[in-house]
Amino acid sequence: MSDSGDTRRRGFVREILGRSDYAIISEWIEPGSRVLDLGCGDGELLAWLAENKAVEARGIEIDARKVQRAIARGVSVYHGDIDQGLTDYPDGSFDYVILSQTLQETRRPLHVLREMLRVGRHAIVAFPNYGHWSVRLSLLLRGRAPVTRCFPYQWYDSPNIHFLTVKDFQTLAREQGWTVEREIFLSGRYSGRLLANLLAEVAVFLLRR
Repeated sequence: MSDSGDTRRRGFVREILGRSDYAIISEWIEPGSRVLDLGCGDGELLAWLAENKAVEARGIEIDARKVQRAIARGVSVYHGDIDQGLTDYPDGSFDYVILSQTLQETRRPLHVLREMLRVGRHAIVAFPNYGHWSVRLSLLLRGRAPVTRCFPYQWYDSPNIHFLTVKDFQTLAREQGWTVEREIFLSGRYSGRLLANLLAEVAVFLLRR
C-alpha cells in the first residue's frame, strides 16, 4: 500500500473508531491474527478488526447489555469477569490480547496482565495517564479528587479503582521482566515520548514475555 493509502486508512480508522488508542491498536495488529479483547464493550473494535483485517476475533465483557450489542454486530463475545482470570484459555491461544482503557477498573490488575501474557503472544494495554499535568494541576489547585477529560467522574461514582501513571507501568514491566515492544503516548495532537509522564493523556503499550 502506498504512503497516501496508509494515510487514508489511518484517518478512516480514527473516524470509525473515534478513539486514538483504538487507531494505534488497529495499526499494530497483523491481518489474520487471533485476537482476544478484554472488556470489549459492544465489540466496536473487534468488529472493525474482523472486517478490515480478517482477524479471528473473541471478546469478554462484564456488562450483559454490551455483550448483547456485540453479538448483534456479529462478534463472538461472552459474558465474564476478567478479574477471575482466563482459565478457559490454554497458554498461547491468541496472537494479541487487548486491554484498552480497562486496566484501571480491574480489582487485580497484575493478575490480569499476567493472564494476558500467558494466553497471548503479545499484550496491548492502553490506559489513561494519572500523571498528566491536568490531573496534577487539578489536585494542586482544588485539593480534591481530579475531574478531567480522561478522568471525568466524581470520586464516588468513578469506575476507576487503580490510578497509574506512565512511569508506574514502565516500572512494573521492568520489574516483571516483560519486553516493551512498542509504546506510544497520546494527548490531542501530541504523540511522542518527550515528557510522556507529564504530557500524555493516554498510554498504549505492546508487550511480550
